[in-house]
Amino acid sequence: MAYVDEEIASQPTSWRRAIELADEAAGALPRPGERVAVVGCGTSWFMAMAYAGLREAAGLGETDAFAGSEFPLNRPYDRIVAITRSGTTTEVLDLIAATSIPTTAIIGDPDSPAVTAADETVLLPWADEKSVVQTRFATSALALFRAHLGEDLSGAIADAEQTVTAELPLDPAATEQVTFVGRGWTVGLAQEAALKCREAAAFWTEAYPAMDFRHGPISISTPGRAVWAFGEVPAGLDADVARTGATFVNAAGRDPMADLILAQRFAVALARHKGLDPDTPRNLTRSVILEP
Repeated sequence: MAYVDEEIASQPTSWRRAIELADEAAGALPRPGERVAVVGCGTSWFMAMAYAGLREAAGLGETDAFAGSEFPLNRPYDRIVAITRSGTTTEVLDLIAATSIPTTAIIGDPDSPAVTAADETVLLPWADEKSVVQTRFATSALALFRAHLGEDLSGAIADAEQTVTAELPLDPAATEQVTFVGRGWTVGLAQEAALKCREAAAFWTEAYPAMDFRHGPISISTPGRAVWAFGEVPAGLDADVARTGATFVNAAGRDPMADLILAQRFAVALARHKGLDPDTPRNLTRSVILEP
């Protein structure tokens, strides 16, 4: 069994710990009304996108998400929240060093340089991972944010306990390509699901806002390919996909974060089908550390 298998399966337990931490960490997390930028790289950026969508939808303040390298240093914010599993990512550390805006870092490794670089930290060492491919840390950080926003995640955890063992909705051996789509905060989850398949299995995936899918990307849909939607589905999208001959995947009523677990497991299954090690993707390391 690969490390990633255990890490995926542990997510319901990890989310419970994140919920317990939310009250303790409240002083370091954004306050209502603050103008907030959430930054990260790769998976952490996609979790930033999801959190930004949720916080704005909750009416708690303007919230923008940026890749660590693309943060506009001249734009005024009340707080920067940096998500970094390793705490060593060059772009994130450079941003923290370059800004005078108060920073809060959500970190997996308590011994990393980001712990002392940021103004405030929230540590999730129990969610850190041995696999290069991120699963548990990312969703635990998002569970922390959702709990801090006042969400009841009991339903999400119940759904997650089901998806860690549920049958996969697609056969890795019979699926040529998948496009993941979402709306609002689940656009970030769609991007993350696509990234997992690319990282773990070098598999062709794309991701888009669900309403934008008809504006060009639908042209690649065909039998043997799939469209996987997270959360709310735009009216008529399932029928539009059906007309292309592609398979449409959508778990109505399931918490989208729990649905991401299925996508993680699908990525691992794809890797094994292709004879790849899902723990050690080609061309990737646990953290991108650039030479000065």
